[in-house]
Amino acid sequence: MKSKALFLDLDGTLLDDSKQITAGNMAAIREALAAGHRIIITTGRPLVSAIIQAENLQLTGPGCYLIAYNGCIHYDMNARRVIEASALSLPLVYKVFEEAGRRGVHIQTYDESKVLVEPRCDNEIVRLYCSRIKMEHSVIPDIRMLKRAPEKMLLIDLNDREPLNQMRDWVLSWGADQLDLYYSSQQYMEIVAKGINKGTAVLRMAEMLGIDYENTYAAGDEANDISMIQSAHTGIAMANAIAEAKEAADYITENDNNHDGIAEVIHRLILA
Repeated sequence: MKSKALFLDLDGTLLDDSKQITAGNMAAIREALAAGHRIIITTGRPLVSAIIQAENLQLTGPGCYLIAYNGCIHYDMNARRVIEASALSLPLVYKVFEEAGRRGVHIQTYDESKVLVEPRCDNEIVRLYCSRIKMEHSVIPDIRMLKRAPEKMLLIDLNDREPLNQMRDWVLSWGADQLDLYYSSQQYMEIVAKGINKGTAVLRMAEMLGIDYENTYAAGDEANDISMIQSAHTGIAMANAIAEAKEAADYITENDNNHDGIAEVIHRLILA
């Protein structure tokens, strides 16, 4: 039997609305791993947060991998090492931060262990975000003090999507050939280097693991999951997914993220 690879988004897909994994999903994942298949967490979260979540889910043994920052980092949970990584250009980071500041839009980036914000964004938005992903944040007086190129930037507006749309349009007006942007929720807009997305990450990870294309499966629920739903041989949208993700999918689950939707995928598609 050839191994299959199941690429799983976290929030809204593998995790329920309380950010926990259901007992049914956990049992099914154990069954899939025991049968020799691969489970790859594929998330927009920072690497540190993704590792913490993988450890909480006990996805740390052979066959367990993760993709963080929407495809910027490929990581082997068993060997505890980065396989591949890509980053933004610092001048582009400086430029986007400056414009976000001028417009009053919340923006943050990351170093190896913390969320980074300038003083004006040291507020409840970043504290709420950090509480959700189990990370700390640090204040950097000026983004131009940043010397290590980060993997991504994140813009947040908890109340109104229009400022994010306007920032997106501004970035695309000059940087469409250098940056990619997409929403990971109604409130979060991700900015990464051109060509970085979950779709390209799925294909690259499958290649590195020697997984045949016809044995690649990807499940998600949000806009930043659409590229991997389209790229995998079998793209899966959760019952609770946005309409665009469902339109891109080959299979839509009957059960949502709160009711063992991934266990359904594993039993019907991976172990079948």
